Amino acid sequence: MSGSTVVSNTENLMKYMSLDQKGKVQAEYIWIDAVGGCRSKTKTLSKPVKSVDELPEWNFDGSSTGQAPGDNSDVYLRPVAIFPDPFRLGDNILVLCETWDSDGTPNKFNYRHEAARLMETHAKEEFWFGLEQEYTLLGEDGWPYGWPKGGFPGAQGPYYCGVGTGKVYCRDIVEAHFRACLYAGIKVGPCEGIEMGDHLWMSRFLLHRVAEEFGVKISFEPKPIKGEWNGAGLHTNVSSASMRADGGMKVIEAAMKKLEARHVEHIAVYGEGNEERLTGRHETGSIDKFSYGVADRGGSIRIPRQVAKDGKGYFEDRRPASNACPYQITGIIVETLCGGL
Repeated sequence: MSGSTVVSNTENLMKYMSLDQKGKVQAEYIWIDAVGGCRSKTKTLSKPVKSVDELPEWNFDGSSTGQAPGDNSDVYLRPVAIFPDPFRLGDNILVLCETWDSDGTPNKFNYRHEAARLMETHAKEEFWFGLEQEYTLLGEDGWPYGWPKGGFPGAQGPYYCGVGTGKVYCRDIVEAHFRACLYAGIKVGPCEGIEMGDHLWMSRFLLHRVAEEFGVKISFEPKPIKGEWNGAGLHTNVSSASMRADGGMKVIEAAMKKLEARHVEHIAVYGEGNEERLTGRHETGSIDKFSYGVADRGGSIRIPRQVAKDGKGYFEDRRPASNACPYQITGIIVETLCGGL
């Protein structure tokens, strides 16, 4: 393996993955660290489980993840969602966890807790979310795959939904990630309430995990390479029961006024480095100004043309950066839109 850019040896690994587990289950406890990265470690269970209620709390060294000081380093893991494990198969599971401090309060970087509270408080609104996760594939040298070494690609046009050599790179990673998500039960489409953040974070974990096997780095930075081209976003589609009902367009228009009034607060939690992306160019609105329009990809918010035609539906918040936390995004949207309710 010396000098190889590929980290795993699948052929050798499979000899061991087919061994009998003697009734034991591997549960991969996954959590979010202080900088928006995924961490995980494996717990051995004595039998298969069907729900998070059957899973024990665990802990980790928060001083190694930026989540606690060294003299009080234990941070607790509380399971909140489970998914079938597409790597180990069988009864093995992936366990998404919240992080909690020893005094019984949510860890500083546990954004899920507050988002879940907001979702529960406003459950009658039946919020649906659909987040479009963009990302960049980098080689070990930190340069995007497919870009000429020491140079830059041409205009974006040919690459959008492209097919063919010279237009598409690392399709195998994309296909493997897609299939892993489907096996794990990740919803590829709208999710209700807190489920959106859970499923997106798990899909991020799966993407990093798949890319390990190809020796590829995943970047969620909104502008990993500075320059005059599109950045990477996390476009957020939002719909409530009243938006989906007849006359919902009026509810959507009212939402625009509420979002405009809290533009600065939203930008503050919409991702690090977003100022590099929200320039008012390359299909983005300006970070300093709120705007919206029908079918306008240069605005802060896009209202799909079909929604305007039907008079109901959803809107797309195009401001969040690709590295933003989905719990913070969905939480502040619910808080803003329901603040007067």
